[in-house]
Amino acid sequence: MSFRQSVNSFLDHLRIERGLAANSIAAYERDLRKLIEYFDAQSVDTNSVSSPNIIAFESSLKANELAPASINRIMSAVRTFYKYQNREHGVVDPTTEISHNKSARRLPKALTVSEVTSLIDAGLRQGDVISLRDHAMLELLYSSGARVSEVIGINLSDFAKSKLNDEEITTLRLRGKGGKERIVPLGKFAVAAIDNYLVRTRPDLASKSGRKESSMNGALFLNQKGTRISRQSAWQIVLTAAERAGIASKVSPHVFRHSYATHLLDGGADIRVVQELLGHASVTTTQIYTLITIDKIRESYSSAHPRAK
Repeated sequence: MSFRQSVNSFLDHLRIERGLAANSIAAYERDLRKLIEYFDAQSVDTNSVSSPNIIAFESSLKANELAPASINRIMSAVRTFYKYQNREHGVVDPTTEISHNKSARRLPKALTVSEVTSLIDAGLRQGDVISLRDHAMLELLYSSGARVSEVIGINLSDFAKSKLNDEEITTLRLRGKGGKERIVPLGKFAVAAIDNYLVRTRPDLASKSGRKESSMNGALFLNQKGTRISRQSAWQIVLTAAERAGIASKVSPHVFRHSYATHLLDGGADIRVVQELLGHASVTTTQIYTLITIDKIRESYSSAHPRAK
């Protein structure tokens, strides 16, 4: 089996046996392609790769001035690949003696509540009926904590209503990484914005597709052609709203997810509940958001306590 075939076999393993999402598999493929290109350029015998070969590969990444986080991600992919090769085919793992580089822990960026509100409001544009869609998407991103890939994948049939203490609540089914599903509740602001979009905007967009869809199986968010909106378009909606809101800091759809988690924890939500809402497999992933709230506590203490300094 050639080295490229070994890589393809590994990617099939990730896709079929581990059930990784398409984006994750594509990231592994990009990272391992760099290893293939390096081995080809250096005429490395891929049947007898040693630790010095891997160290030299890592050094080449540094020489190309890749960011430390990018290098760590690539090297992680290489380690995972060789562990698989060792387990499945008995290939000697050349990465076992290579130390892991620890990078500075980057806290996820979260906007303040007022910034989120102004960003959502900026999605509405006077006299532009399409902006009702943009506004609904922004409300939904913040109300659900969904990833952008999850939001663009929402269908009309994913909404449901239920009773809680004689009050009707709206829930949403989201499809996360690896095809895992979770149910999240939606706030009244998001529900109102979605209803407004469904009544005033979506019917006109749906009519442009030229296809007759069943009443509940179609995509929630449509583009100007009446088909499911793309990830790139969703990004642009967020960037346009941020520009209109005058938010200078770097903003992306994921900033809504960070803000959602941070604001829930600030409001006293249990971390296990936030873990379920975010769809994290491990609470360890969710705990990074607690570092943000701890920083806020420290800041408040330092500025308020008379003997803090």
